[in-house]
Amino acid sequence: MNMDNYYSTRKNVFERIQDASTATKILMSFIMACITGIMAQIIIPLPWTPVPITAQTFAVLCSGLFLGKKYGCLSQIIYIVLGVAFIPWFGGMTGGLEIFLGSTCGFFIGFVIAAYFIGAITEKYAKARNFTKMAMVIGIANFALIYIPGLAGLALWSSLTTGTTLGIVDLLMMGLIPFIAGDIVKILGAASVSKVFLPKD
Repeated sequence: MNMDNYYSTRKNVFERIQDASTATKILMSFIMACITGIMAQIIIPLPWTPVPITAQTFAVLCSGLFLGKKYGCLSQIIYIVLGVAFIPWFGGMTGGLEIFLGSTCGFFIGFVIAAYFIGAITEKYAKARNFTKMAMVIGIANFALIYIPGLAGLALWSSLTTGTTLGIVDLLMMGLIPFIAGDIVKILGAASVSKVFLPKD
């Protein structure tokens, strides 16, 4: 495939996704929810925190890239709702309301917000789909839109379950610092996906 065909095919596929019927987009959202659930099983537990390292954030970031703000956001809502209802596809093959309302509740909420934000930028600004700009957008989504509600939820959970108010250092050690290196890899990976698969005009 020469470069002209590559660019043309990439644009056609992207436009077909954007122009798909509502039913097709809902189906794609469900598929992305399934991918999120599968990647949530790639897990590295950490002994000092109830928040594990998982690969699901990569699927969250890509959901906004491919499905846009509305359906990328919907994919994460489907993931959460079905995980609460009856599918044990949260980290470590867990599910249910108790897990959702646990130490990672804020991160789940952040997934929805981050997918919407990335989708909104991807839809509106074609030139932002290059590697550098998208890495910045995804970095903001990851470290601000996922971690701010995530850390807030972790602090609230700790206060309600143990009666202990976490200090800033303890909170960051439990909910942020151990995840930075892996998150940078996922951010760069998602930015690479944008560069390769999304049209720039």
